[in-house]
Amino acid sequence: MNAVLLRGGMVYDAVHSEPFDADILCEGGKIAAIGLGLSVPDGCEIVDVSGLRVYPGFVEAHGHIGLDGYGIGYEGQDYNEYGDILTPQLRAIDGIKPGDYAFAEAAAAGVTCVCTGPGSSNVLGGTFAAIKTTGRRVEEMLVRADVAMKCAFGENPKRCYREKGNSSRMSTAAKLREMLFRAKEYDRRLRAAGNDESKLPPFDMKLNALLPVIRGEIPLKAHAHQADDMFTAIRIAKEFGVKLTLEHCTEGHLVADLLAAEHIPMAVGPTFGNASKYELRKKTWETPAILDKAGCTISIITDAPVTPLKFLPLCAGFAVHAGLDPFHALQAITINPAKHIGIEDRVGSIEVGKDADLVVMDGSCFEISTSVAHVFINGVAQPTHVRFEEA
Repeated sequence: MNAVLLRGGMVYDAVHSEPFDADILCEGGKIAAIGLGLSVPDGCEIVDVSGLRVYPGFVEAHGHIGLDGYGIGYEGQDYNEYGDILTPQLRAIDGIKPGDYAFAEAAAAGVTCVCTGPGSSNVLGGTFAAIKTTGRRVEEMLVRADVAMKCAFGENPKRCYREKGNSSRMSTAAKLREMLFRAKEYDRRLRAAGNDESKLPPFDMKLNALLPVIRGEIPLKAHAHQADDMFTAIRIAKEFGVKLTLEHCTEGHLVADLLAAEHIPMAVGPTFGNASKYELRKKTWETPAILDKAGCTISIITDAPVTPLKFLPLCAGFAVHAGLDPFHALQAITINPAKHIGIEDRVGSIEVGKDADLVVMDGSCFEISTSVAHVFINGVAQPTHVRFEEA
């Protein structure tokens, strides 16, 4: 069993608001102990991190890495299905490219776990997966294969399917409602049939894929930038009694008090870069701070590759500069996204029993001048410098 001890670091665990001096013992890919004067197992590798800061591996709550990657263009992109507006049966794990350079680049920057999946052209796009940013095949990377069902509101479904029967927000909402109605009825008939195969409804792959949503096992992951789109997503989720997370939340600062009352996890971003479409025209780095101060639980996202994933900590730094509490900013790229995607038992904080995903830096993770000294994923050291031809 491989063991490594990080000795002498200042620990920012994303649990306690103040950092503390501690050693961290990792065994079998997990955090085995945290404290001073820890006993060292035979054969344990000791890494001196004196004078350095130790953070949890950074976590991205929403993006498309591996499905839309580095320098691949249309030929390589697999994150949108343009032939059918309703594709809940699609699964991210069937499109992820583990060899994409973007993974190596993200891992080298300390982003150790991501939630990735289909894009936002479809009213229903398919399931997102939670994966680590290292591995030669998807099975090696998986934390959880199906964490959420993507749905989308606003400009994207209208633009992509304008000539195929979806040219208004009303059409988008109606199509989602119809599928949820059908899925509920499909579930009812399955339950009523019990063990009597003669009473089973005909198999429907799309409706079958929606059963975890209807049964409350995974949330709808709703792409929504504008305030009205966010509330449409909330309204439909309440109608059908399903779980919901909100993704992007560009206009969240305009209705922060109303969103806080809903107690729905929110992933905010991407904020870095140009307002490339109408519904982004009000985006601001102040959104995370305003939502946070209103009492919302937020994650900060890059929506990679919209913003390269390696800049996730920097995006949190921009939010700090715009007023977000630094400790809450750390949580927004660690434990909050882990909770957002339902894997907080594995990642997102430095606690005994969790995966040994750790980032060691020579300064604040929010500063561009800070260097990454060490990255560990599942207790295994990762390269902190990688060239495209080596990935």
